[in-house]
Amino acid sequence: MSAILVTGADLAPQALELLEEHEVIFAGKTPTEDDVVALCAKHNPVAIIVRYSKVGAAAMDAAPALRVISKHGSGTDTIDKPAAKARGIEVVAAAGANAAAVAEQALALMLACAKSVVSLDARMHGGHWDKATHKSLELGGRTVGLVGLGAIGLRFARMAHALDMRVIGFDPFAKNLPDYVQAVDLEAIWRDADVISLHCPLTEDNRQLVNAGTLATTRRGVILVNTARGGLIDEDALLAAVKSGQVLAAGLDSFAVEPMVAGHPFQGEKGFVLSPHIGGVTSDAYVNMGVAAASNALEVLAKQQAPA
Repeated sequence: MSAILVTGADLAPQALELLEEHEVIFAGKTPTEDDVVALCAKHNPVAIIVRYSKVGAAAMDAAPALRVISKHGSGTDTIDKPAAKARGIEVVAAAGANAAAVAEQALALMLACAKSVVSLDARMHGGHWDKATHKSLELGGRTVGLVGLGAIGLRFARMAHALDMRVIGFDPFAKNLPDYVQAVDLEAIWRDADVISLHCPLTEDNRQLVNAGTLATTRRGVILVNTARGGLIDEDALLAAVKSGQVLAAGLDSFAVEPMVAGHPFQGEKGFVLSPHIGGVTSDAYVNMGVAAASNALEVLAKQQAPA
């Protein structure tokens, strides 16, 4: 019985049913890259389902039987794709499996920023009544700029359109966009958007896409939402922009270093609404991603075993 390694502590029962002809090895809740390498050396898996940790060349070399690395989600930046390609290992992702969950988190963060949900809640619990002094931001009629128009970005676009927002978006790979999404270049996103929401994968080309230079060209008082990857943002530059008022508020679900450790400069800062990279973590998405990751891995293995 060939082994499949899961870099996590669990997998949806529906996914495990699909893998019943394989020995499923779990790496635990917070596996390190060294843990993954050791488990590869011990079990020589034919497939790795990636939930947490990175999978690099060392893990691939430790598992000569490895044929496919399947991401439990859509972002494959934690997988060394050039190393996999050089070794003939296919990399697949559960694209779209968590689109609804992540788009809803982006919507929640946008609304929390615009409506001061967190700060007003704290004030109310502290016995204050700020009706006479507080004004929230109305989103209807304002422009949201999306960077990335894949399954998640388009789902969020539909939600924003339902709020009567003008939707502009940048994605050089997107085709057949709905009529309520206007394709623009990146400069127009920075220049014209009242809300900017990131929905693109992290690559070496777009690392720290949001930086001091791009933030300086945005409308003063812009809202920034990131449910994609933390590496898309220069965090020092964002902190400075929030403190100066250039950015009204930032709703963030991902960070440059995860998990966030105590003492991070965003902690306790007014203008930041933070969540621990749980945009795609819902009961439905857990099942959808698990089933998709398992199915994708099995599909590659079956294709490679099929007679020529």
